[in-house]
Amino acid sequence: MKKIVLTLGAVPLLAACLPPEGTTPEDLAAFDAALASIGCELSTENHYLPMELQTGMPREMLIQVAQYKVQREEAVSIENGGVRSVVGGCAPQAVAAAPEA
Repeated sequence: MKKIVLTLGAVPLLAACLPPEGTTPEDLAAFDAALASIGCELSTENHYLPMELQTGMPREMLIQVAQYKVQREEAVSIENGGVRSVVGGCAPQAVAAAPEA
């Protein structure tokens, strides 16, 4: 009986690692490219409209993909409730240390 409980308890964890149902690797790549083209942040109507046009995804799918990206640490949640990509062209630039005199 305990084995069943432990197995069922792992299902939500595994499900969180899977991309949203109905998406392909190409969809995820299109999401990343579209997000980079609008400044790497998805939070307002001004962001969602071009994302919908560029990816062909409805808003609900964009939200699911954004949540998936946060779970995979390919995006971070921001204060206004949106997400900011941290991969590809949106990856934070490392600040070089100033040389010592």
